[in-house]
Amino acid sequence: MKTRAINDISSAKLLSQNKLLQEKNALLHEEINRLKQQNKNLIEQFKLAQQKRFDRSSEKCKEQMSLFDEAEADTDTEAKEDEPEETQTITYERRKPKRVSLPKSLPREVVTVDVSDEEKLCDCGCEKKHIGDETTEKLDFVPASVKVIAYVRPKYACNRCDNGVSIADMPKLFLPKSIATPGLVAQTIISKFEDHLPLYRQEKIWQRNGIEIPRSTACDWLMKTYEYCIPLADALLKHIKQANYLQADETPVLVMDEPGRENTTKSYMWVYRRVDHDKPATYFEYQPGRSADFPKAVLDGFKGYLQTDCYKGYDFVDEFEEAIRIACMAHARRPFAELVKVAKKTGKSHQALAYIRELYSIEKEAKEKELSFDERYKLRLEKAVPILEKLKTWLDKTTLTAVPDSKLAKGINYMLNHWKKLIGYLKDGRLEIDNNGAENCIRPFAVGRKNWLFSGSPRGARASSFFYSLTATAKENGLMPYDYLRYLFENIIHAKTEQDYIDLLPFNCKEEIALSN
Repeated sequence: MKTRAINDISSAKLLSQNKLLQEKNALLHEEINRLKQQNKNLIEQFKLAQQKRFDRSSEKCKEQMSLFDEAEADTDTEAKEDEPEETQTITYERRKPKRVSLPKSLPREVVTVDVSDEEKLCDCGCEKKHIGDETTEKLDFVPASVKVIAYVRPKYACNRCDNGVSIADMPKLFLPKSIATPGLVAQTIISKFEDHLPLYRQEKIWQRNGIEIPRSTACDWLMKTYEYCIPLADALLKHIKQANYLQADETPVLVMDEPGRENTTKSYMWVYRRVDHDKPATYFEYQPGRSADFPKAVLDGFKGYLQTDCYKGYDFVDEFEEAIRIACMAHARRPFAELVKVAKKTGKSHQALAYIRELYSIEKEAKEKELSFDERYKLRLEKAVPILEKLKTWLDKTTLTAVPDSKLAKGINYMLNHWKKLIGYLKDGRLEIDNNGAENCIRPFAVGRKNWLFSGSPRGARASSFFYSLTATAKENGLMPYDYLRYLFENIIHAKTEQDYIDLLPFNCKEEIALSN
């Protein structure tokens, strides 16, 4: 009995130890699986970082799926599905680039290259007749011409008495105490804010032409021009606030000498784009932060559609009774496009991208057919809604198997969390599928920022935001920014009332500029 008791105790002890070892083994397996997944996620992040740094910025991938390819993916960071789906492949031919004809408005210098008199005689003895010409055009470059405008005012005096000298008054000039004309100031602005040439580079260009225009002088011109045009900036902002469809975005900028802040602290340039068929406009606004208070001040009382990314700083719009916030499909697309670039074989991200490409193909069809807003609305209901339903079903299914914290899972969750806003563009034919219009307006600013790096002061940042607003609005209204700025500076000296400034906004003076050119 005693021996049996000892054996029972030993068996119980061994069972207990075995159970502990099994539990420990399970924990180790769980830890191994966790570390494996962590390693996969880190490798994925590393590849994405490499791609972002060294690869092309375009979201097009080498192995592009058809716009209508609905093949279920087999791997990104996921296991292969058991049930394959049908695949439909659409082939297309790439268009070869064609040489565009040179504008007829350009001056032409004709160089006639003729045959000799002997070659004009035929072997039969008759003189050959001129039957036509073969013309080959080459584009030459002549450095920009610069001229001095000298205002000469004759003086008159009487030789017999001292009644004084008669001289005509100077005409009212733009920036009268400087050598700058409207054309020169316009070119300085275009060079900096459109061609991304900082003032110190412009200074060197002028020096090559034998002209000394220090960067401090050019900077002074720009600041005085901005102060001259503040009422115009107010008129443009008022026009923006009256819109019923706006796109908004923001991008960081460094600004020196901000009160109470380090020079390394991020400030932001906010952009508001009025999507309007007749009077489109873009308004840049510098602010010292990314707080929701800044767009809230601009959009207070806004009624209509506001299209943004899903940054929480715009959530206050949901509280407005007559405002509807919609999201950007391009932002939802981006994580999948990044995964496709680094994927070694077709995966689930390809599938998501294929659905989204189908949606964009519908937008392309509407544009190519030049459909009205009502027609585009009906086309979307007919073709886009079924695709969105398939996409939503796919997202709901795939999120169950997506690896937590992976890029794929984050992309899927982004779409599911903001689904109502992403499909908000279906509400009205005027609405765009994405916020690319606002992002395209920011692009020149982002490119320029790489050249001038920072703004020297808050005052300079506000001036920059104003000039970006003017050039972007001019382009959206089909105007050459230089032509508009020159016209503006020539005429703003006569503006007195609020209506005078409103009349000088790009969309209100297109005809006058066309006639002046």
